[in-house]
Amino acid sequence: MSQKFIKSQNKNSSSTAFGKYFAQAVYDNHFVGTEELADFIQRQASVKKSDIKAVLQELGEAFKHFFEMGQKIKLDGIGIFKVGFSSIGVTKLEDCGAQTITTRRVLFQPETTRVVVGQQKTNDGSVKQKYVNAITMLKDVTFEETHDNAMNIEPEGSGSGNNGGSSQNSGGTGNGQNTGGNSGGGGNPGGSGGSDMN
Repeated sequence: MSQKFIKSQNKNSSSTAFGKYFAQAVYDNHFVGTEELADFIQRQASVKKSDIKAVLQELGEAFKHFFEMGQKIKLDGIGIFKVGFSSIGVTKLEDCGAQTITTRRVLFQPETTRVVVGQQKTNDGSVKQKYVNAITMLKDVTFEETHDNAMNIEPEGSGSGNNGGSSQNSGGTGNGQNTGGNSGGGGNPGGSGGSDMN
């Protein structure tokens, strides 16, 4: 199996990518729920499905508890989760407080694995390995074009060649003044990188 995509043309005449074609993600209409997830895990591990379901159902409550404690959650093989939020800008220091916090969100930074992609010769004649940081859960995913109209197309703005998140507008969806207090941006641990993460 593979992640499906269609070829999509940018029809926004004001875009610098106008007329160019991009691979655009499409998804099966079926959502994988707790039941199916528990079935899969049961086949991979020597744990009863009922126990797995109980753990999965408690996972949300566990996340909520640790978020309320102001803590980040790191799941091995998956990544880091933490609270993010947007805040209204005010001119006076004393006016800035919890009441200025608006949108809340969960920020996710996937775990990455260093993957060797080749070798490079340096000026002194030594050989140095070239590598990339690949998202652990995605490094073995394959891609395949589809023409199945029954699949859901990813909404505009979520991918299609626009990989950039702004490290200045780290957690919010505003105009650069909305930093959101997130320590986000791809370079910060636990931050939110770009739109193709979702």
